[in-house]
Amino acid sequence: TSRNQVPHMAERGEPAQEFTLRLELKLIADVGLVGVPNAGKSSLLAAVTNANPKIADYPFTTLEPNLGVVELDGENTLVLADIPGLIEGAHMGVGLGFAFLRHVQRTRVLIHMLDGLSEDPLVDFAQINSEMALFDSNLGNKPQIVAFNKMDLPEVQERWPAIQQELAKRGVEAMPISAATHENLTPLLWRAHELLREAPQPEIEQALPVYRPTEDPKDFTIERTPEGWRLKGAAIERAAGMTYWELDSSVRRFQRLMGTLGVEDALRKAGIQEGDTVFIGDDYELEWED
Repeated sequence: TSRNQVPHMAERGEPAQEFTLRLELKLIADVGLVGVPNAGKSSLLAAVTNANPKIADYPFTTLEPNLGVVELDGENTLVLADIPGLIEGAHMGVGLGFAFLRHVQRTRVLIHMLDGLSEDPLVDFAQINSEMALFDSNLGNKPQIVAFNKMDLPEVQERWPAIQQELAKRGVEAMPISAATHENLTPLLWRAHELLREAPQPEIEQALPVYRPTEDPKDFTIERTPEGWRLKGAAIERAAGMTYWELDSSVRRFQRLMGTLGVEDALRKAGIQEGDTVFIGDDYELEWED
């Protein structure tokens, strides 16, 4: 300023506060793609969105969830989440385990991908549904549509009528698709969109408790000791830690702060005398002067 053209006052950074936090990420998507490894989930995501998931002919190609946005028309879109392949015991952490099952919780509709070349697609279907239900009973209530994949292969086409009939007996809606040739992908996505509109709105999760400090950081305590006076308090100790004691202007600022917090008056009332030593926390030692 015009009156303080060469300032000699500064502050150190505040003393660090350490916390141990555990954060849990849950992706938010409209539709989750679930199924056993290599069922074609990533291929479907790549076919209908601009996402570029890793695709290969071996299990567990997808090691982390992928998101993609489907534009059905000028007004309607879907957000798809490709959930890494689940296997038996996933709810207990087997394979990629529950690290990814939690992402399914945030979706409202499921597309259950069945591998048309699997040894027994119906067993795969039952296994995945069981793992989801064991992880969270609410997952079993999510609307889902079965997509019987790899219909571009003749042997899969031959299996489809029997699979369709068996799924129909169980009251399961199924559609034959081919992620490779894009067969029936548009009807599949529109059907998922219909289920999404019919699905109940997700319940608002109960807000996490907010923990607030029970003590005023400006509070302080004064203790008389044989060596002098020991002063403790969050605000005054933090201010001492931020002071450059080699700079007179910084020291004067600290003195003004002691007056603002009421520390000076409290020390006088306690009986402090000229020349007494004042200890601030465990790190700073000052000599009292009036």
